[in-house]
Amino acid sequence: MTTRIQLSSALPEARRAMVTLQSAIEKAAADAGLDQRLIELVKIRASQLNGCAFCLDQHSRDARNLGESQRRIVLLGAWRETDLYTEQERAALALTDAMTRLPQYQDVPDDVYEQATSAFTQEQYAVVAWAATAINAWNRLGVTSRKPLPTEPA
Repeated sequence: MTTRIQLSSALPEARRAMVTLQSAIEKAAADAGLDQRLIELVKIRASQLNGCAFCLDQHSRDARNLGESQRRIVLLGAWRETDLYTEQERAALALTDAMTRLPQYQDVPDDVYEQATSAFTQEQYAVVAWAATAINAWNRLGVTSRKPLPTEPA
């Protein structure tokens, strides 16, 4: 696979702004009482849907480092078919799926919104939505750039 212009390094000011956004989301998640593993599941799920190998590798590693099980990471692609995920995680994953597929469906269905707002406080919902938004942006940069995997496997 031929790599392309690495957009993050081609416009470092924009990359720094994205890193600042990511830091704000992570801080807001902690302040809202959300488990960082839930945020990593959101990142992994969006990265699966977007086909971003770099982000899948990075966030699978990050999730494992936070204590997430390999089984739950591997089965995330079939999360609806298992009982391995909590109600809150399922709501976050449904919202992530809907937000990631916006170009296809052009809507977050009411039932997905209601499930998420029932499972989360307003602040927590906002954090999950921002986390899904940010990882989708990172995925688009990674896929468009064909960002290479690090030499050491996850």
